Amino acid sequence: MTVPSSRPELCVPTHPLDLLPWFRRWPSSPLRDLLYTAVWNACIALVLVAVNMLFADRREPFAHYWWPTLLISNIVGYLIHGSQHLFNHLLRGWPSRAKGLPRRVYYVTLISACVVLGVALGLALLRGASPLRYLLDSTMLTTTLPFAVFVALFMALVVVLGERRIVTETLAARQAEQIAATGRLLAEARLRALQAQIEPHFLYNTLANVVSLIEFKPALARRMLERFIDYLRASLAASRAEQATLGAEADMVAAYLDVLAVRMGARLSYRIDIADGLRQTPLAPMLLQPLVENAISHGLEPKVDGGELLLSARVDGAMLCLQVSDTGAGLGAPSAKPGGGVGLSNIRARLASLYGGGAQVQLLENQPCGLTVRLLLPLNTEPSSTIPAP
Repeated sequence: MTVPSSRPELCVPTHPLDLLPWFRRWPSSPLRDLLYTAVWNACIALVLVAVNMLFADRREPFAHYWWPTLLISNIVGYLIHGSQHLFNHLLRGWPSRAKGLPRRVYYVTLISACVVLGVALGLALLRGASPLRYLLDSTMLTTTLPFAVFVALFMALVVVLGERRIVTETLAARQAEQIAATGRLLAEARLRALQAQIEPHFLYNTLANVVSLIEFKPALARRMLERFIDYLRASLAASRAEQATLGAEADMVAAYLDVLAVRMGARLSYRIDIADGLRQTPLAPMLLQPLVENAISHGLEPKVDGGELLLSARVDGAMLCLQVSDTGAGLGAPSAKPGGGVGLSNIRARLASLYGGGAQVQLLENQPCGLTVRLLLPLNTEPSSTIPAP
């Protein structure tokens, strides 16, 4: 038997067995509810047989009580199951929408009638008589009606408990959804702010370098300014997009590194190793840029001789493996920008928001020096939101 919810926003059919967490492992469906009704009927029959054997004057074997009780219990249970769906259809869903006393009276009356009719049908089948004989038997009605009302009240209690469970779970889910939505909105705002602005020292240093190069090395100044414009254009495009590609993010990183290569000279060399087949892979905006900035700020700039940076991507099973490797100072070295960059804890928090538990961040020390930051992202999972690292 199913128990429709009384609230329009919660009109998901439930079953008495759904009160037990184990039975909620399978979503509601007509076939599931039919099977659950059979289990429910058997449980009711078992309880009635136990009570009957406990208080019976004569001691009979279990089967003597079990099979007749199971038959009548199934007839009653499926009558209730079927009549609920039938009358819900005939009354155009009113039982599911009704609230308060009218709904309680409706279900108590319906279930009581089903119990009386089911008992009469069961006795008729067991004794080979007409059901009308038992329905018109005042003694049988006097005995059965109180039991029918008790069953109806018990089912009403089940309805109330089921509704309270659904209301509680729905409210909790809505609160969690509101919290998540608020977090996504805040994260989107933070991402827009992050993408729309250029770090002041990077902007000032770049323009200062261009000015100093114009007179003595105009070609180099032109190259630096062109790549800086490319970086600005890519950053602006990323700030307006909810989803980027690996190729677009790599191009922005390349423009950023070209600008730095002019400023750092021979102290910086870099390579980007991304196969053409991976360039269209979806990727959250500004996911690679903070890692590259960290590698420069905390790895290569503190080292007198500088070093090399390698950005690579490959497929490892069902994961996309992104790596930013450098030959810089490594872990524990003082940064050229104290307090700057993006903390790896924030990167992990962002990936957790984007991919749940499906993404990983790994730190590997390079030999003889340097550090590799490896991101493992699920290939077949779309990011749920674009949450930036601050």
